[in-house]
Amino acid sequence: MNILREKEHSKREKGIPKGKSGVNGCKTAFYKIVLFHVMTGIMLLTGCKETEDPKTRIGEQIELIPEFAVTEETFSEEETMEMVSQRKIPPEGFELVFDSEEWGLFFEEPGMQPRGNAAAEDLAWYDAYYVGNDSEKVIYLTFDCGYENGNTELILDALKKHNVSATFFVVGHFLETDPDLVKKMVQEGHVVGNHTYHHLNMDEISDIETFQKELCDVEDLFFEITGTELSKYYRPPQGKCNVENLKMAQELGYSTIFWSLAHVDWDPDHQPDHAEAIDRLTARIHSGAIVLLHNTSKTNGEILDELLTKWEEMGYTFKPLSDIVYSENT
Repeated sequence: MNILREKEHSKREKGIPKGKSGVNGCKTAFYKIVLFHVMTGIMLLTGCKETEDPKTRIGEQIELIPEFAVTEETFSEEETMEMVSQRKIPPEGFELVFDSEEWGLFFEEPGMQPRGNAAAEDLAWYDAYYVGNDSEKVIYLTFDCGYENGNTELILDALKKHNVSATFFVVGHFLETDPDLVKKMVQEGHVVGNHTYHHLNMDEISDIETFQKELCDVEDLFFEITGTELSKYYRPPQGKCNVENLKMAQELGYSTIFWSLAHVDWDPDHQPDHAEAIDRLTARIHSGAIVLLHNTSKTNGEILDELLTKWEEMGYTFKPLSDIVYSENT
């Protein structure tokens, strides 16, 4: 049996300007979780239902372009976040064990889901996921955005052409330097998630205050730019994570999102050629795949239209990450 191990080694951002304090944002995140549980209890007791449209939150709102609104959703963002906020309790004596400190994959047969260095059912106790259900030919497309070098527009154009909604995991530097691209992501119906403000090795952070600040600073700046709340999806930089990190992210209302398919695309000076990239990404695609691509890849920008076409010809459709989170919590 030929087993291949696949890792991401995305480079750590250097010299990124420090963001704003984030203390108020972190406190707000904590109080939101507490308030949610209080209000949920009141509504259950009184029979009240939430009637506020999430698009009417305070702040200048980004107008969604109707033809690119996500149509796969059969539930609201509030319903999805409610599922996440209900903390799961692992069985007594349960212990999650990672095979290594970096996220890794083991591929055995073409078209089959790979094994991660932690089991999907074990990760789910902490609202962490690397793959979806294997019963449907569905792809969950995600991009990590550390900085902009001219390829994100091409990526957005290809997604728009195929009417595909993706999730973009952004860091503070990307938000600071390219707010217009962030607005465009929201306008065209995409989801924006949290890749931390400074792209640190989060497995080295053990205190909740520092961990929280890395996430909350992204939330606060995203809200300033778009007038909308950041979606509660968190991707650890370089896939480096430990159980305590998963617990802290869960406490903050986040789902941690790893991946089940990627390729060596993160180094702009050593890009894979088109044929190599397409062959790899079509040979290893599988049902329920969470695909990780980098927006900094020239190859990704140039092949994405063709790649989406090939996946569609293979019978795959595309859904948002909320499809996994919702199904795992019902």
